[in-house]
Amino acid sequence: MLKRAFDILVALVGLIVLSPVLLILVIAVRLTSPGPVFYRATRVGRGGGEFRLLKFRSMVIDADRIGPAVTGAADPRITPVGRLLRRTKIDELPQLWNVLIGDMSLVGPRPESPKYVALYTQKQRDVLKVRPGITSPASIAYRNESALLTEADWETQYIEEIMPAKLKVDLEYAQHPSLPRDIVILFQTALALLR
Repeated sequence: MLKRAFDILVALVGLIVLSPVLLILVIAVRLTSPGPVFYRATRVGRGGGEFRLLKFRSMVIDADRIGPAVTGAADPRITPVGRLLRRTKIDELPQLWNVLIGDMSLVGPRPESPKYVALYTQKQRDVLKVRPGITSPASIAYRNESALLTEADWETQYIEEIMPAKLKVDLEYAQHPSLPRDIVILFQTALALLR
């Protein structure tokens, strides 16, 4: 209950304080490529239920229909502004809304597409016992994930190498979540972003 109260407070304050930045980003996305400002991705949350995750749109319209759900290092679907948004991770800021309404937590295993969750082993599905998060230990460890996906078939590389490694890290978190640990992970995330 304390974790949820912390999530609500930080998400609400974050949305208020960052509202001028969010407005600038809305304008930047709108002016530099056609299409909606936000991308609403279907993700799997706690208990296996699906929800709509919000992000600033960083790819061309219908990118999910013309390529894999993961993004490789040289993905031509990413817009010029999208490259900056992704590199700085500020495309994730709208997820503060997902935290506020209870779909997500500030810290928790990153939510995955139903397509990839269908490939989880029974043990890996234990990450679905907690709310997914904007950041996680695996998010920090794999901050430059798209740079790692350099194979011609980067989706297969993701499924066979990256996804299992990330799940191993996030499974450990899901077995031992705590508010003090979340605060440490938030600080580690902030430091990783500043680098």
